[in-house]
Amino acid sequence: MKKLALALAAVLLMSGCRHDVPEFVDLDRLNDTKSACGFTVLSENDFDAKSVDWNTYGFWEENGGTKATYTNLVSFATGFLSTMVAPRVHQVVGTYTSTDINGDPITVSGKIFYPKDGNIRNVIIASHYTIGSNAECPSESYSFEGIYAAYGYAVIVADYVGFGVTADTIHPYLQANTCAGNVLDMAEVAVPFLKARGLKIADDSVILLGYSQGGACTLHVQRLLEASIKYGGLFKIKKNYCGAGPYDIAMTYDFSIKKDKTGIPCAIPMIVQGMSIGMSKPLDMDYFFQEPLRSNYDEWLNSKKYTVTQISAMMGRDKLSEIMTPNGCDKSKPETARFYMELKSNSIPSDYFPKAPIFLFHSEDDQTVPFVNSQIIQRQIRGRIALNEIYPEKYNPDVEYDFGHYGNHQQGATEFFLKVLEKLK
Repeated sequence: MKKLALALAAVLLMSGCRHDVPEFVDLDRLNDTKSACGFTVLSENDFDAKSVDWNTYGFWEENGGTKATYTNLVSFATGFLSTMVAPRVHQVVGTYTSTDINGDPITVSGKIFYPKDGNIRNVIIASHYTIGSNAECPSESYSFEGIYAAYGYAVIVADYVGFGVTADTIHPYLQANTCAGNVLDMAEVAVPFLKARGLKIADDSVILLGYSQGGACTLHVQRLLEASIKYGGLFKIKKNYCGAGPYDIAMTYDFSIKKDKTGIPCAIPMIVQGMSIGMSKPLDMDYFFQEPLRSNYDEWLNSKKYTVTQISAMMGRDKLSEIMTPNGCDKSKPETARFYMELKSNSIPSDYFPKAPIFLFHSEDDQTVPFVNSQIIQRQIRGRIALNEIYPEKYNPDVEYDFGHYGNHQQGATEFFLKVLEKLK
């Protein structure tokens, strides 16, 4: 009931923000931009919430009580919210060229949401949260981030490699540069695509956004925009809204070992497999996984048939000691040490110092992506600011911290997206 109350609270908040539905832009002009600026349209429509079966997002039982996973709670809330915002949102599914885990060109898909009147206040480049089934990816569903389009924003959401048109490939889960590169490659062609349609963008700077997996990804997006050779200077960042991201994946793994528990069980095999495909010598899944995961992970994860909830339910356990082998939890073992080094290499670098403003959100009660992730980033930034008092020519970033007791990971998600809405309205 508490989760339902949170979703309904979101509905009440949104209902107080409704405006008259504006007229849409000239349809003839849209037909001239089906393939432009490197973005090829596959489909587009004015979103109709009634066409989506929101009941497909089920619940799973734990200890005799009903517990919604994070992904399902967001989808559940979206079912309510979209009925209010959808009449003012147009969505476009399309493809573009990005790179895979090996750096080779690959066609990836994603979705653009924008206000039907064609007047855009800002572009939001969003990095989406953890999903399991292809039906949950942005190009196949109504991503929660799309609600901001109803308030004057164009929202660009990449599927990432492994979903959408690349659903037959393994998703490189938490591979920092690949996933962030997928996001930026889409934004690089999507913004000119919007302009080619004659849509007006009032502010040329961009807003970054992401929660959970998306929270880590969006901070990597900022890092690449600020410092990388390929993407540096591509966009001016207005602000980055980061929520509860696994910024230090190695530390998160340590936390799970210590607690012997994980909030999203299927994230464990996703991380192991995601790290493995980025390594010159892949990891042996039999070395890491116990049964029944060992015999079924390929079907459960890579068929893209199952949601995060369904995969976790099929695994049937949330203790790390019952998911991973003893060797897989022992960093002194050479194979596990290799895995651990890959975790560290895909975490936010310890010397990273942001230049653009950040809103950093995390619930202190979060046990899925432990709160210490955001504490590490906060300590890192404050340490550099202290040095800047000695060397004042260095940049002092504008960082807003919102840490509080907002409930578990899924409850924190609702709180985060609503707080961002309040700031963007």
